[in-house]
Amino acid sequence: MRDQTIGEFLEELSARVPAPGGGASAALHAAQGASLVAMVARYTTGERYAAHAAAVGRIAAAADELRETALRLGAEDATAFTAVTDAYRLPKGTDEEKTARSAAVAAALEGAARPPAEVVGVAERVVALAEELLPICNRNVLSDVAAATEAARAAAGTARVNIEINLGGIKDGTVRAGFSATAGAAGPLMDRADRVTAAVRREIAR
Repeated sequence: MRDQTIGEFLEELSARVPAPGGGASAALHAAQGASLVAMVARYTTGERYAAHAAAVGRIAAAADELRETALRLGAEDATAFTAVTDAYRLPKGTDEEKTARSAAVAAALEGAARPPAEVVGVAERVVALAEELLPICNRNVLSDVAAATEAARAAAGTARVNIEINLGGIKDGTVRAGFSATAGAAGPLMDRADRVTAAVRREIAR
């Protein structure tokens, strides 16, 4: 995903192959949101913004790190989902094989839920950075703050359904509850993103 062209990734995404899929798309949304935050921060420099230089520099650095994390999670999601398809292909002709296959599927589904769960965390950090940047940023790139939170919103919503689809096969109740809580956190996060976009639109409309 990191080294592909956009066209190559989209072609692979559209193919009848197990991965990449929605999880990789969620990670890419998050990476785009982080990149937009970093871009806005880098336009918020110079004498006019000197009072906010430390905060802006920190935001840009954090956004760069989040972009790299999101790209890593996209790759991990593809690997994890492939493990799920491999587990479902295991033999189930005997009781022993059925037991082994069931355990392998449960472990693979737990692994598949982890990357999108982490993507929700990345999206939350992107929104938090955008919230911090919004009142101090260069107004010429104000719309890109909203674009960043819209990308993070898409990341959170997409990651949420990719967590939820794996929950039913996870046997450990504690683990399942943790993933359920993360999925549940996506809704309030998406509301926060909506509020940033609404604030930007109000300012643009003045």
